[in-house]
Amino acid sequence: MNIIKIDPKTGHTTTIHLRASFIAIAVTFAFTVVFSGGVLIGGWETRANDWFVSDGINPSLRADIKRQKDDVSATKQLAEEQLAALSVKMAEVQARVLRLDALGERLIKVAKLRGGEFDFSQGPAMGGESNDSTESAYQKPNYLVALEQLSYDVDYRAEQLDVMESLLANRQLQNDVYLAGRPVKWGWMSSRFGRRNDPFTGRLAWHKGVDFAGKDGSDIVSVGSGVVTWSGERYGYGLMVEISHGGGVVTRYAHAKEVLVKLGDIVKKGETVALMGSTGRSTGPHVHFEVRKNGKALDPIRYVNRRAKG
Repeated sequence: MNIIKIDPKTGHTTTIHLRASFIAIAVTFAFTVVFSGGVLIGGWETRANDWFVSDGINPSLRADIKRQKDDVSATKQLAEEQLAALSVKMAEVQARVLRLDALGERLIKVAKLRGGEFDFSQGPAMGGESNDSTESAYQKPNYLVALEQLSYDVDYRAEQLDVMESLLANRQLQNDVYLAGRPVKWGWMSSRFGRRNDPFTGRLAWHKGVDFAGKDGSDIVSVGSGVVTWSGERYGYGLMVEISHGGGVVTRYAHAKEVLVKLGDIVKKGETVALMGSTGRSTGPHVHFEVRKNGKALDPIRYVNRRAKG
């Protein structure tokens, strides 16, 4: 096979003689190169497709995305359920706060504490400086704000009720130790406080208490709460009960037929402490009632006629 080459400048021609065997080899080599390249490219594409598909990367990624979507949905549903439950609980607590307010107002009315110190219709007074940069950086969700406010309200009401309870307890204690009333449930005054004729000698003598006559064995009651400081026989008094009410004030109940309390007992106002009798220097069933402060006898009639605190 001949190849003619023409020089473009001079126009001369050159003839190149190619052998048939060389041409066959060249054609074979070119075909081999092209075929091999095609096989390699096709194999790489096939390999790439197999890597993405047959190795499971795509299906696994899709499964992960689906699983994450399911987790998000489940978390969202749980959050909504919890928020709904929280809303119900908040409503219950708010209802209790309203009942506490109603109870507080009722206690104020009953205890006559109207002075402005207790007002269950108002929330707790608060104040303080504002930090605008902090507030603008983060805004709490509405339900958190409502929860905090509800917590403040409950704490405020609880503090008010605690103070009221303390005041009422102190008032009750004062009422209990406040001496008032008669030392008998039934009977009549048979002798007053002061100078009188002694029933045994007929001479003028100082009577340190008042006497209430009544039926033998009838109840003798304490006119105030206190602690028993004497219970038993005492010269001239017969069987006697003495009760300390604090502040140096004591009461005595003498000539009893029987004492029903013992030394150290705590008694309440109106409690029966003895039974009426005629022991000691006595002419008949009665109770000798004395009131003493720091050892000095006071006229009991001021306490007998005193009205109990309301």
